[in-house]
Amino acid sequence: MRVVSLHPDVLVATSAVWQTTCTIVRGTVDGAPENDPERPPAEAFVIDSPVLQSELDVLPTLLAQSGFPFTGLLATHADWDHLLGRLAFGADAPLGVAETTAARLTAEPGRAAGRLREFDQQWYVERPAPLALGQVQALPVPGHLDVGDHTLELHPAGGHTADGMAIWIPWARILVAGDHLSPVELPMLSEGGSRSAYRATLERLRPLVEEAAHVVPGHGAVLDGTRALAILREDVAYLEDWTLPIARRDPEQLKIHARNRELAGD
Repeated sequence: MRVVSLHPDVLVATSAVWQTTCTIVRGTVDGAPENDPERPPAEAFVIDSPVLQSELDVLPTLLAQSGFPFTGLLATHADWDHLLGRLAFGADAPLGVAETTAARLTAEPGRAAGRLREFDQQWYVERPAPLALGQVQALPVPGHLDVGDHTLELHPAGGHTADGMAIWIPWARILVAGDHLSPVELPMLSEGGSRSAYRATLERLRPLVEEAAHVVPGHGAVLDGTRALAILREDVAYLEDWTLPIARRDPEQLKIHARNRELAGD
């Protein structure tokens, strides 16, 4: 797992599998001296998750050593590879998701755990316990979520799936885009997703991308704003007329392309 600091309050850990990203954001308390006993503690949310258990095992230590006091988990959408934070922080760790994601998890009980079990069996991965999602907190999206003295902005981000949210960290100018704006993966239409909803999400995110210092895709390297805007333009063109980006034409992406066209009925 590779870890980079994008801002004093933002770390990104990238899994060795699928380059799945996990963003850690801290909200410090402004205006109070560090040694003030009345100073409220900082807070930190872990957004999405790495995939391998060895990566999950080091997350609590990473937060502790970096001065990011763990507060809770956030997931951009209900795909299993973004829901593994409780395997790092325990089954009782608070987990916040968009209302659309909470509805999807309710409609698909056990699906994430089953998909994880299939992955682990294929790759001989051992876990200390099965994935248990239990109760989740449904967050209004669009909406806001306080972290320390700062506020995260929550934006609807459907299209890849039927659910989801993107998270804007305004004081750091960082956009956590979920499974959108990937430099390694085509826009992927999963069950419940659609070309029209995906295009609507990209247009909704465009002003944030134009303002961003960094964009964190769900899969792939962190992008600067200029590169992310180029990816956005490529993705819009792809969704409009299936124009394949030059850098995303490898055999795996061609399989995704074929599945996309099948799901879209083309």
